[in-house]
Amino acid sequence: MINRRGLLIILSSPSGAGKSTLARQLMAWDPALSFSVSATTRAPRDGEVDGREYFFLSEDDFKTEVADGRMLEHAHVFGNFYGSPAGPVKKTIEAGKDVLFDVDWQGEIQIRNSDLGKHALSIFILPPSISELHRRLVKRGQDSDDVISKRMLKSWDEISHWGAYDYVLVNDNLQDTEKQLKTIINAERMRREQQPSLQSHVHKLQAEFEEMP
Repeated sequence: MINRRGLLIILSSPSGAGKSTLARQLMAWDPALSFSVSATTRAPRDGEVDGREYFFLSEDDFKTEVADGRMLEHAHVFGNFYGSPAGPVKKTIEAGKDVLFDVDWQGEIQIRNSDLGKHALSIFILPPSISELHRRLVKRGQDSDDVISKRMLKSWDEISHWGAYDYVLVNDNLQDTEKQLKTIINAERMRREQQPSLQSHVHKLQAEFEEMP
């Protein structure tokens, strides 16, 4: 029996608050941590490889996966579909390894309400200010001015769901936020529900107690 069951670690934030950077830092910290590769209907960006950054699907294929119940969560964002294939996630956590999700609040709700929801740990990352959020979006240089404007308009709707998460961190200093994340994950890994071997250990203690003279 495995000593620990894996967690579904959910990171959410408005675009530009730092969750993707933090996710990369967590992966470097713990090589055993698996990143949930999402499926999407959007076109690949330069340098993206199918099966590494995303599984790139046609809209028809994506909808078939959803209809057949093979998506743990899915959402429609900025004109494209995104989702997390369920099979690989279940297999990974049953092997005692954690899976990291970079999803929005809609994805968090669906994962929380799924059969694997009891193993979920959700963390929302807040920016220190709206002006700083805008500055970060511009600085990273990935989107046009029009897309940045749309992301900023959507940011408050995303932030408004912060209260549904287990933990909420303000990413004012990246190093401090990273330390806080590691502390949370280490503690959550020790939850009773995540340690299936505890029950057999307690039964062993009980047997030993009953055998005492």
